[in-house]
Amino acid sequence: MPPTLAAVAALPQLGLRSRTGALPDTPVVWVAVSELEDPTPFLEGGELVLTTGMRLTPANAAEYVSRLVGRGVAGLGFAVGVIHETVLPELLAAARDQGLVLLEVPRPTPFIAIGKAVSRMLAAEWYEDVTRAYQAQRDLTRAALTGPGALVARLARLLGGWALLLDASGDVQHAEPAGARDRAGALAPELARLRRRPAASVSLAVPDDHLVVQRIGFGGRPRGFLAVGTDAPLPPAAHTIVAAAVALLTLQSETPRTARDLRASLAALLLGRPGDGPSVPRGPVRVLACAGGAAVLDVLESDPAGARCLALPLDGHSAVIVPDEALGTVEPLLAATGPTGVSDLASGDLETALRQAEESLAAAVRTRQAVLRYSGLPGQSVLGLLAPDLAHAFADTLLAPLRAEDLVETVRAYVAANGQGEAAARALGVHRHTLRTRMRKAADLLGRDPDDPAVRAELWIALAITSNGHDRIGHHGDSHSGAPGIA
Repeated sequence: MPPTLAAVAALPQLGLRSRTGALPDTPVVWVAVSELEDPTPFLEGGELVLTTGMRLTPANAAEYVSRLVGRGVAGLGFAVGVIHETVLPELLAAARDQGLVLLEVPRPTPFIAIGKAVSRMLAAEWYEDVTRAYQAQRDLTRAALTGPGALVARLARLLGGWALLLDASGDVQHAEPAGARDRAGALAPELARLRRRPAASVSLAVPDDHLVVQRIGFGGRPRGFLAVGTDAPLPPAAHTIVAAAVALLTLQSETPRTARDLRASLAALLLGRPGDGPSVPRGPVRVLACAGGAAVLDVLESDPAGARCLALPLDGHSAVIVPDEALGTVEPLLAATGPTGVSDLASGDLETALRQAEESLAAAVRTRQAVLRYSGLPGQSVLGLLAPDLAHAFADTLLAPLRAEDLVETVRAYVAANGQGEAAARALGVHRHTLRTRMRKAADLLGRDPDDPAVRAELWIALAITSNGHDRIGHHGDSHSGAPGIA
């Protein structure tokens, strides 16, 4: 509500004094300064009019007051000590006779100070209304999570009145308080009007009530109606609150409609006719395995592309079926939630695609990659498929006797040379007989023949594993076969 005359006159810095008695709670919507004999063509009603009385005389004072009263101004502020030393007696008498509030404005108070003060009060009131409406919308949203009944109850308390939620036929679904249910019968004519006028709402005053009735739902046929009643007309902020309630109820009423396609697709799958399911993706798809937990579902719901995907929470991760044409949008969204594995294109065998996605996810976690596609797994080499803890345990056990005799670099050079003694000796910078002696000793320590390709393969894997840190494996071909610097 705008500030009242009483509130404005009570501001000590203005020094205003009522000359017509006690001040009413008349709202002041603006301050207008005018020295015209007839300012009413430039007023809308509700203003506090300020004047120095430049054009006022004892002869025209009564007519001047009559015009202001007819226009519905909030009051008149008369400045003394400027044109007139005191308020004209004829003006004061006319104001008292015709019920116009007259405030005496002292000489030190400029009109602009009154205008600024009222403007600040209006701004503060507007801000309070906005804050109140925002908080009310949050309260309604929280209530809506519980159900329409809780929302209707909360709305009635916020408005300080009653509220009814009716279905499309006009039957009461929820009433707050319970006694408001008896008012439904009187609303029948208004509901009929709303059925004929889809975009309209109805506001009307009846004895002891000011009513607002709005339809719920989209399209030509309403899915219900919301009616509220209060003792006084709803201010703008309250209309905003009612509109928020209608929006939330509309969303709730439309949710089952948006789920029809999913239920139809489930029925199609159970009946062995997946091609007839409206929500089953058409064309090639990919399956993504995501480690992001609940955030995966939240991300899909936050983007329009997510509406085309089907997600299933599994043990420790989520599987998401994504149409291939939407992959470019969905993949980075899901990757932001955690490591993600992506299958090859699939059109029918989604079990295989799920296995591919899960294998890719496991490798992505091991190699600390945000996204790993199944087609990229061979590029990780066999090392990328090994669990780090087990791989390092294998390598440490195999190479331990060689480390004890300082033969690791000798064996590394021999393996890198693919068993060619001359090349390994040159790489080490030693005589071939020295190399041969060392390799015989290594064979005895290992209990296996390094000239066997299978043994060399195991040694290569062990050496490559130890070339990486203990928390990561994945460098292909990294056996550190450069010159070891052994004399």
